[in-house]
Amino acid sequence: MSGVWIFDKNGVARLITNPTRESFEQKEPPYPGTATAPGARPRVLVYLPANHVIRSYLELEQRLTELGWTRYPNSLRPDLLQFHRSESSADLISLPTNFANFKSFHMYDIVVKNRSFFEVRDPAAL
Repeated sequence: MSGVWIFDKNGVARLITNPTRESFEQKEPPYPGTATAPGARPRVLVYLPANHVIRSYLELEQRLTELGWTRYPNSLRPDLLQFHRSESSADLISLPTNFANFKSFHMYDIVVKNRSFFEVRDPAAL
């Protein structure tokens, strides 16, 4: 394993495989639902028609419902929130039930399936 080992004040070590200055400075994500990988820049999901940052699943579900998505009840996977476009469509969006675990790859999945309505941005660019 190559990289840099960092020890916090409690003596717990973590490996940073591709060190950058930001990876040493940032320990907690500044916004819930942002990237947390060492060196990763935080991202936010923006609803383009209103230029509004999505900050909760309540807001996201409201926007997805407006676009024709419905919540998919899946008793086999209670750890996921799932949305589908219609009974005849294969489009499915799967998200972790805890918004704190909402990562950039989930955001990009939403963007790919709703290109004209969502965008992933750096929060500093807002």
